[in-house]
Amino acid sequence: MTIAKNYLKALKLGKTGKDLAIFFNEEVEQVEMPNRLNPNGTTSDLTTLLEKAEEGKKILKSQDYTIKNAIVQNNTVVLELDWSGVLNVHIGTLNAGQTMKAHFVMFIDFKDGKIIHQRNYNCFEPF
Repeated sequence: MTIAKNYLKALKLGKTGKDLAIFFNEEVEQVEMPNRLNPNGTTSDLTTLLEKAEEGKKILKSQDYTIKNAIVQNNTVVLELDWSGVLNVHIGTLNAGQTMKAHFVMFIDFKDGKIIHQRNYNCFEPF
């Protein structure tokens, strides 16, 4: 659970590159289920995850995660989260400077203390 919390902290702080890569197994796969921002969903490897983190810094001025619930079973952590992000850009009806909100569930599987697989279920509030 500690690694998962530190990972969320790194995301909140906008960590990228090697500062974010330390959380992932080299064979990591992240699956984002379809949602309003990403209607087809997506699957990312380590390179893509790190590229998305860089892109995210352009879109978001800041972001925050609040853990609502957490379950740990074997090598898996399940997190129910409230997320908010202050935008740098216009998205939907939200302008730069406004806050986008969502409710997430993340299933994070670990191998040797690193994230090997992550599944995100992201439910964005209307925007």
